[in-house]
Amino acid sequence: MEQFQHKFIEVQGLKLHVAEIGSGPNVIMFLHGFPEIWYSWRHQMVAMARAGFRALAPDFRGYGLSDPPPELEKASFGDLIKDLGALLDALGIDKVFLVAKDFGVFPAYMFSLLHQERVQGVVTLGFPHRSPSHPIKYHEHLPEGFYISRWREPGRAEADFGCLDAKTVVRNIYILFSRSEIPIAAENQEIMDIVDPSTPLPSWFTELDLEEYGSLYRKSGVRTALQIPYRSSKEDLGITDFIIKVPSLLVMGEKDYVLKFPGIEEYIRSEKVKEFVPQLEIVFSPEGTHFIQEQSPNEVNQLILDFLKKHI
Repeated sequence: MEQFQHKFIEVQGLKLHVAEIGSGPNVIMFLHGFPEIWYSWRHQMVAMARAGFRALAPDFRGYGLSDPPPELEKASFGDLIKDLGALLDALGIDKVFLVAKDFGVFPAYMFSLLHQERVQGVVTLGFPHRSPSHPIKYHEHLPEGFYISRWREPGRAEADFGCLDAKTVVRNIYILFSRSEIPIAAENQEIMDIVDPSTPLPSWFTELDLEEYGSLYRKSGVRTALQIPYRSSKEDLGITDFIIKVPSLLVMGEKDYVLKFPGIEEYIRSEKVKEFVPQLEIVFSPEGTHFIQEQSPNEVNQLILDFLKKHI
């Protein structure tokens, strides 16, 4: 794999880790989800660099090699949005394409609303933009054992994860989230108990990949990862107009369990989402799972490149 550069940039009193590869006037910032780190974008970053783009991917605060927030209970999505702006300033980047996955979709779209002049376009994987005027309250329609509901309980996931080493926790989450069914535990079961220890990793995720994740989570732990996204509230950012005004692409895997969250599939397939993202292209990948960028890198790379070339 090509040589990545690794930088530590001081932002809001924290040292944030950023991986970088490639050069050129057009810049792409990749924003990870849970339980991911910058490394989850490795295939896309190499492909973008080869195509003449400068590609960067930070570890969010408290993830991977980035410093944790000083007051964990106060950590919020607003911090991630401010971090993103400060990173771009520190790197001397005026305009950027944002590529985001999972919970990274929220700071990507919010940043585009707060700083539209700095965003050339937004690509999101696995989750659509949602306006507060059209909330989708899927939690209310799922059982008590729904993984997000469980992980929102202070101490519960810590106790569950604490029985295992960091590498096994990441392994189990990758196996769970690669399935097409929503992870839901029985009443007398914890989320980690759903995974049979003999279950193999997905074919596209190697033991070396797992070791990379495990080594970084051994450093950072999971406390910040549970706070953001699962326990932090989406605070008032002073935004009154939630219509996204930049070109956007949404890539959804047909086998991504998120499509089974009540209301999500209808919201996307009916194109209701386009009321809030008028310039949105939607692509469904027939075999795609929640980790589509790692599972099908060539497909995702081409979709991103086609989008970028249209909007440079």
